[in-house]
Amino acid sequence: MCRSIRTLFNFLPPATDAEIRSASLQFVRKLSGFQSPSRANAEAFERAVEEVFGSARRLVDSLSTVSPPRDRAVEAARAKARTAARFGAPPREA
Repeated sequence: MCRSIRTLFNFLPPATDAEIRSASLQFVRKLSGFQSPSRANAEAFERAVEEVFGSARRLVDSLSTVSPPRDRAVEAARAKARTAARFGAPPREA
């Protein structure tokens, strides 16, 4: 489940609120063990997502580095190449 949480710092363009919220949701899902909470737990679940989002947004905004920003397209291509090397090329469709 947490494999979908990606590094969000030092990219151009910078991480969006939607990306950070998505990572926050995945984090809370992992901690709670709920993919979708019951109605009894929905308020606590949503509150946790918002709190994690706020902390993550502040963290990403306050970090600094001397490294040049990474390009999302280049990093996605590298990840795709790693996956192909690890699991083999996907089957071709006829």
